[in-house]
Amino acid sequence: MATSTHKAIRPVDVLKVEGAAAVRTNDVSAAEEPLEIRLDGQPFVVTMRTPGADDDLAAGFLLAENIVRHPGEIAEMRQCQLNDNIFYVTLAGDATQRAADAMAGRRHVTATSACGVCGRRSIEDLMRHAVEVQSTFSVTERTVAGLPAALRSAQRTFDQTGGLHAAGLFDGDGTLLRIAEDVGRHNAVDKVIGAELRDGTLPLSERLLFVSGRTSFEIVQKAVMAGVAVVGAVSAPSSLAIDLARAANVTLLGFVRGASFNVYAHPERIRIS
Repeated sequence: MATSTHKAIRPVDVLKVEGAAAVRTNDVSAAEEPLEIRLDGQPFVVTMRTPGADDDLAAGFLLAENIVRHPGEIAEMRQCQLNDNIFYVTLAGDATQRAADAMAGRRHVTATSACGVCGRRSIEDLMRHAVEVQSTFSVTERTVAGLPAALRSAQRTFDQTGGLHAAGLFDGDGTLLRIAEDVGRHNAVDKVIGAELRDGTLPLSERLLFVSGRTSFEIVQKAVMAGVAVVGAVSAPSSLAIDLARAANVTLLGFVRGASFNVYAHPERIRIS
């Protein structure tokens, strides 16, 4: 599910300077607004995001937080009728207790669009709630080389604003199956994974996740929780992202530009043709 272009952009007035000439004109910017996710009526988190696909964003975020493990644990999702920036999730089954335990052990948290709820987890903490990704999935180096162009060509809102990141899910042939755009890379990842969770297609052991920008610990974390076997990006991974990928049996690619890229973890899934 792609982000709604109407919600994702905002008109702005700018002064455009070219050399010694200046003229006032109209432009558009990427929208960034807070979203408060409430679980069973109680505030859980506020995240800064680009409006649109909030249901997918919430589902993906709750999967990464180990609150929701399958779509049956989400009884209802709805936007507040009075405020589009408040989103209600009603949980079912064991997710209700996991949410209560999580909220009892943390304060109300705000996540910026630059990262998730940064630094709150160690690798050991995450791996207590996740198993190593098990997958025979593999891709050729030619498929990897084509990912940046395929993702970029599908970024409709970026074409208008120049201010959004993207995350895409690809199959082994490099076909783009799902894309989301957002001011935050981690939000875009939550949106694509959350949509797959709601469709009941997890684990994503036969999928490759590719993101614009760099790869942080949080992005690899979300991939692990969804069972993604290969994660790639156009820029560098952080050291903690590399450590987590190695521990969780995830193939991690960075600096994917043209025909070259680096493999930081589990290179056995890359077939050199």
